[in-house]
This record gives sequence, structure tokens and C-alpha cells, in this order.
Amino acid sequence: MHANFKELCEIGATIHGGVSRLALSNEDLQARAWLDRQLQIAGFTVRDDDAGNLSGVLLSDDPDAKTFILGSHLDSVPDGGCYDGSVGILAAIECLRVIKEAGIKLPVHLEMIDFTDEEGCWHAHLGSRALTGMLQNNYTSDTDHDYGPFRAALYRAGIPPTHVHKAKRDPATIAGYLELHIEQSERLYEAVRPIGVVTHIAGRASYETTIQGEVAHSGTTSMEKRQDTLLGASTFIVEAHQLVREEFPGGLFNCERLDVSPGTFNTTPRQSRITWDCRHTNKEEMERMKDCLLQLAANLTQKHGLKVAHRPLTYTSVATMAGRTVLAVEQVCKQLDIESMRLVGYSGHDGQMLSGFAPSGMIFIPSVEGISHCPHEFTEWEHVVQGANVLLQTALILAQDSGE
Repeated sequence: MHANFKELCEIGATIHGGVSRLALSNEDLQARAWLDRQLQIAGFTVRDDDAGNLSGVLLSDDPDAKTFILGSHLDSVPDGGCYDGSVGILAAIECLRVIKEAGIKLPVHLEMIDFTDEEGCWHAHLGSRALTGMLQNNYTSDTDHDYGPFRAALYRAGIPPTHVHKAKRDPATIAGYLELHIEQSERLYEAVRPIGVVTHIAGRASYETTIQGEVAHSGTTSMEKRQDTLLGASTFIVEAHQLVREEFPGGLFNCERLDVSPGTFNTTPRQSRITWDCRHTNKEEMERMKDCLLQLAANLTQKHGLKVAHRPLTYTSVATMAGRTVLAVEQVCKQLDIESMRLVGYSGHDGQMLSGFAPSGMIFIPSVEGISHCPHEFTEWEHVVQGANVLLQTALILAQDSGE
């Protein structure tokens, strides 16, 4: 498995020691081709669907059996780390290989899957949303955004945009889903625990907020008469952070981008555009926090004589992992004498998309110092191996239970 990891790290390698495998890019397609070869060499049935999800399947003797899925992703953020997603794919391949070589017969088909665009280069969790039927009908339609480059990238990868919905599966055919992933936070590392048993994954709402005002000469227009959109935007950002800290324990707020126009010297900006998101692990608090932030933007822009409009970008509900899966992971950790702790995940995962579709679970392994999404991302290989062993043994328990 480590040799395969090194090979994979070379695909899309950056000068800083990370990887850039943006979804549907040359590097992503090269990684998919690499995965296809590995699956064929191992003797698995290789499949891809209309969303570009690539799978290797260890078939059950029962052709009508349900399918238990082990999944993750090979795509990355720009100049990201080598461990994010990749270790989950490699561990899933290893699970299928070990079971095949041991001659273990399962009452379910066991499938490992590489989901398309988990990171959201084009459309966050495209592959898992398509598989579960969660894609909106207008996901590539030019309504308020130019999706031409996205459609072109899909075509280039051999994925007709109008066919992506055909990747939807019948939940009655899926026995369950399990994913191994690095934690991307510091809790396991600081607690010196090798395994995190995920109980929930935070919901997320993201918006593009556009604030409109008027251009004015910065030297001749009095402070009282200005319609300064950057003042409105910056005030919103500061007060949004304060609001979440004070009123929503466990909640998170982040401003990811701020663009102003015309962006010239000696003028106040006519328009400021903010991209922001908020997250929470409690469904009711998530909704209340989102509504309060939208109201805050309305109040502040009105105060400064500005206009505001919001464009929803993504909305993901709080996900609850299956109780049986959580207990199975903990059972395996005890059997293997591996310390574990229950955790809530705050970053988005394909397992979050699958949670309302089939009994799902996620296993975290430590990220050194909590670093992720950059070249310094690192996980001790010992923890990768432990995570793969827990994934294997948990999958065997759940697969056998699914056939009873």
C-alpha cells in the first residue's frame, strides 16, 4: 500500500511537496487511469458511472446481493496534501485485495469507489450527490452563473452533463457505506488517539453576498454621504464572527473571498462581493445561525445606505452516522487494542452525502498538528495502516450483518 501511495503522490506533484489534482483536470484523469490499472491488476470488476465515479467491485456469489461501499476521492484542492482522500482510496483497495486473497465469501458485493469532485472544484461532492440523487436539475444551467467551463470539463472527461443524473442508484440495493479519512483537525493528534469514530458531520451553508453602493471620490466626498460597500462588507465580516462566537457555541463562520469593484485609487467601491459559509453540528442551530447571519447583512447594509443580494452556493444538512456503524468501529478498535474516541466532523465528506441514503460511517486518523489542504499535510504511516485495518475489520462485520 505504501508503494502505491508514493506512486499516487507523483501524480500532480507540486514543487512544494503537495499535489494538485483538481477534479476533471489532466492530473485527476491521470490518477483515475492509475486507479483503473490497479483495480484491473488486482482482478476486480471495474465500473464507472454517468457521473464519472470509478469503482472496483469484489462480486458476491449471489448476483442479486446488495452492495456495501468503501469510498473516498482522488481529487485535491490546489497545492493540497498527499493524504486527503488518497489514503481512503488506497485502504479501500487493500480491503478488497485482502478479502479476495483470503478467499472470504461475503453475502454482499463489496465496492470501492472514487467519487468525482469531492473537493468542489466545479460542484462539491458531484459524484456522491449524483449517486444519491441529490443533484439539483439546474446544476449546470446558466441561470445566474456561467457553467460553460464546467460543462466543457465534463465533456472533456467523457461525461455528458445531461447524463450525470443517470448515476443515481436505488437505495434498496445499497447495504451501507464506510469511509476512512484523515481528520484534518488537531483533536486526535492532541489526544494521542489513532482512531476517531465519527458520530456526526456538520451541516454547511455557503453564500455569495453582493453589496451595491455608489462610486465616490475618496478625497472630496464626506464620510456621511458615502455609500461605501467595502465598509458594509468588512463590518459584516467582523460582526458575523462576533455573532457566531457569542450566540452559537460549536458554530463556525468563515469569509473565503472578498472582491471589490471598480477597485481604483481614490474611489469608494461601487460593489463588494463576499463568499462566506457557516457550519454547525446541530440542525436547528444551523438554521437559526444561517438566518441570523442573513439578517445581520440586511441590517448593516440598510444602516449604511446600501443594497444587498444573496446567492446560495451550497447547502448541506447535518449528517448523523449510523449507530450500528459507530458501534462496529468501536468494537473493532477494542478487538485490535487500538484507542479511539468519538468525534464530530466539521469538513465536508462524501460520507455526509451518503448518510441519508444508506447506513453510513466514517473513520478518522490523525493529521499531524491538524494541518490539511496544504503541502505540509502529514499522517504517520503507522496510523494509515491502523486505519486500514479498522476499515477492513469493520467492513467485514457490517457486510456479514447485511447478509443476515
